[in-house]
Formats: sequence, structure tokens, C-alpha cells
Amino acid sequence: MDSKPAETLIGCAGWAIPPVARHEFATKGSSLQRYAARFSAVEINSSFYRPHEPTTYARWASDVPPSFKFAVKVPKTITHIRRLVDVETLLEEFMSQVTCLGNKLGCLLVQLPPTLGYSVAANAFFLGLRCRFAGLVVLEPRNHEWFTPLVDSVLIANRISRVAADPGIQASACEPGGWRGLAYYRLHGSPRLYFSSYSLPYIISLRQKLHALSLAGAMTWCTFDNTALGEATLNALSLQRLSFDERAGSE
Repeated sequence: MDSKPAETLIGCAGWAIPPVARHEFATKGSSLQRYAARFSAVEINSSFYRPHEPTTYARWASDVPPSFKFAVKVPKTITHIRRLVDVETLLEEFMSQVTCLGNKLGCLLVQLPPTLGYSVAANAFFLGLRCRFAGLVVLEPRNHEWFTPLVDSVLIANRISRVAADPGIQASACEPGGWRGLAYYRLHGSPRLYFSSYSLPYIISLRQKLHALSLAGAMTWCTFDNTALGEATLNALSLQRLSFDERAGSE
């Protein structure tokens, strides 16, 4: 008997509904409620720029279906300003806010600046984060020093996955790394960052990759970040339709 595939989550960076895709969504309810009726997950990127009240996270959690998941981006004060050093108090504050999502907190996203290479300070940060949070964590490094077997082993030891990014700074950055229990694709638009749409052949190939990873037991998560012209929503809908078609065909 074939094993059941692991969960696959599809969504966008943010839940704004662009005009080009408005006809695909319900007309009643908040933007988040309408978005969550179509997609299974979303990234909260505003947390990178400013804190949100615990009551805000709790309200968002109450506006979505039981199985819906949020990925939340760790604040830039931790990743870009402090550069992962001496961030214990900041981590405590952030976790006190974001855990108000309850069981709808699906993942923490740690995006690093391109100028930040790997160092032992990262090890201390990972340990501090793991002392406060046992759930899924995914790292998006953007410096070549992070793409080595040594760093991969550190990530695995801390149960931290590495983003598969497009565009990636090197070939290995385009594929998942680190801990393999989660495969997280983050698609920013290529060749024009945040603007370019992905072609149907690309999305078909992506769906095949996600399905294979899911069959291998990895929870798969795909976020489209090419939001500038609304292409993220259209691409996510295309991937979702392929997923449903594939699921229907196997039943």
C-alpha cells in the first residue's frame, strides 16, 4: 500500500487580493477571510518591519479555517540590525506575540541579509530560538557561506530547513536544504524580482517536485512572493488547480 503524501501548503506573501484575480474570490468578508477560503497558507511579512499586538495575531487566527497555517517572518531587528547577536529579549518579545496564532502558527521564516555570512553566532541564535519554539523553522540565507555541508549539518541538528529560493544566489539555493522534514519553496519572481510571472511549464515542474518531496515524507510549503502586479495570486491558483487535478486523478 502506498504511503499517504505529507501535507502540501500553497499560498502567497500576504493576503491582499489583486484586481487581476478578484473574480476568483468571494465578495464578502475581510481580505484574509476571502483569501483563506481559497488557499491553505500565507506568509506574514509585515512582522519583519514592525511588531503586531498579540490580539492582532489572535484575531487573524480566528478569521481562518482550522487547517489554515501562517508562516511569520522574524523581525529585521533580529536578523538585519542585530544580525542574530544578543537577541534574547527581542526573541522573547516576538514569540510572546506570534504564539497567539495558536495551532495556526505553521512556521517561522528567518530571512538573512546578503551581507551576513555563517558564523558561530548563528549557532547561539539557533539554540536560543529552539529554547523558545519547538515548531517548524525555515531559513533563507543569501550569502554563499551558508551553502556548505557543515552548515547543512548544523541546520539538521537544530531541525531548521533551508528555503528553496527563486531566484537563488547559486544552484543549491534553488533546492531545499537543511532539515528535510520541511521543504519550503519561496518564489520571488524571475527574471524581474517581485514582478515576473512563472510560466505554466515552470509551475507543472514545480508541482512535480513538491509531489515527490511530499511522497518522501516532507511537509511541503510553496509561497509566491511575486506580488507587485498580482502574479503571485495567479501563479498560486494555477499550482493549486494542478494539485487538485492530480489528487482527483489518483482517487
